Amino acid sequence: MEKRFVMKCGGSTLAALPDPFFQELKELQEAGVKPVIVHGGGPAISETLTSLGIPSEFVNGLRKTSNDVLDVVEMVLAGRINKEIVRKIGLNGAQALGLSGVDGGLIQARPVANSHEIGFVGDVTEVNASIIEGIMNMGYIPVIAPIGIDGAGQRYNINADTAAGAVASELGVERMIVVTDVPGIMKTVDGEKKVLPSVTVEEIDEMIQSGEIYGGMIPKVRAAVQCIQGAVSEVIIVSGTESGVLTRAVTEGGVGTAIVKTREGKVS
Repeated sequence: MEKRFVMKCGGSTLAALPDPFFQELKELQEAGVKPVIVHGGGPAISETLTSLGIPSEFVNGLRKTSNDVLDVVEMVLAGRINKEIVRKIGLNGAQALGLSGVDGGLIQARPVANSHEIGFVGDVTEVNASIIEGIMNMGYIPVIAPIGIDGAGQRYNINADTAAGAVASELGVERMIVVTDVPGIMKTVDGEKKVLPSVTVEEIDEMIQSGEIYGGMIPKVRAAVQCIQGAVSEVIIVSGTESGVLTRAVTEGGVGTAIVKTREGKVS
């Protein structure tokens, strides 16, 4: 079976990554590995909203999305950030094709349960994997902006971690890699913060309840849990600045924090 993985990365994180990271992506592609990238872009969205004088706030880590905010989210994610990533991949010798979940109905969505207070924020109901498969088969790396759409043509702002988890589950990949600006899930041990090499779904629930996992990390790990309950057996949270981190995450493991269903469920 061919080797493939889904990588989720924030737009600001990707922009700050050094060229060797993208060269590593190219080398993996040349070795027959098929990456799929799902990206965010929160800081760039906030910056643009501020410059346009459009108010923005967060509810439980998710951006409250009015129609005006949604226009900016789509413009920044599917336009500026998506094309920056495609361009940077191309400059380092690989081929990428950028699209959003609206294109071809790639990501079907419905309103989240608390849409009355958070606006046009969506949950993923379906991913059209045949579009992603087609792009990969043409030799391109799919780069996906997490905008969803429903049957009536309504767009939705989808948390990038949630979208990546849904894409990974639909593709049935073995590992999903979350590239961040932190080395993994941290836990304070004897007064010192340390990276947990692995953590189970049950332990994540306990850490959320205790407050050890908080803020923007909550939707990240919850998306990972959703993903593990689907076809994916392991999700790895890593820092993109570590040398060789992608190759290690794809081939060896032993880097960052591996989120697994159970201790026995860890990929070797």
